[in-house]
Amino acid sequence: MALRFATDVSTAQTDYGTVLLDERSGQYWELNPVATLIVETLRAGGDEAAATDAVVAEFDIDRERAQRDVTQLVAEMRASGLIA
Repeated sequence: MALRFATDVSTAQTDYGTVLLDERSGQYWELNPVATLIVETLRAGGDEAAATDAVVAEFDIDRERAQRDVTQLVAEMRASGLIA
């Protein structure tokens, strides 16, 4: 199942990644290129393993670190209410 942001979350692409705005709280999140790739992969219907694969393929990072980054980002977005 594809990742979906809550209805009150707006996104914008920048030269440096992605910016998320939680309109309920007014809080901004700035996602670096790694986090942007993770979110794009999940929004396209990929699971966390696919996001990990994408990070390993695109960046000079080992699989264990990539997996931790994916898990941590998803957990933080879920805890902050950004994910529907």
